[in-house]
Amino acid sequence: MYIVIVGGGEVGYYLGKALLDEGHEILIVEKDSQRIDFITNELGSVCFRGDGCEVATLAQVGTNRADMLIAVTAHDEDNLIACQLAKHKFNVPHTIARIRNPKNERLFKRLGIDVTVSSTNIILEYILS
Repeated sequence: MYIVIVGGGEVGYYLGKALLDEGHEILIVEKDSQRIDFITNELGSVCFRGDGCEVATLAQVGTNRADMLIAVTAHDEDNLIACQLAKHKFNVPHTIARIRNPKNERLFKRLGIDVTVSSTNIILEYILS
């Protein structure tokens, strides 16, 4: 499966590493050149310098052939835009967005994001169960 990951921070890095270990083809889109150097040294040539919220960047990384796009930047609005572009411009079948503010979860669902992940809500579920 070809998976585009937008955001090469800690979450994007460890997610990419796990997906590579499972045999998936991945590409991490990241803006920060130092972070790209780190990921490249650790995982190989699986990183692309660019903005995952820009159509041109997503086109360059082959988003049109991706089976899934996962947006895990630190900014909810960037994750929403990346997923919406993937879904509506590039016809990516599955999108997953990290959400930092749990209040945004309903909006993301309403706007067609397939899966949302809110660490706050996940922790609350364990506490309340």
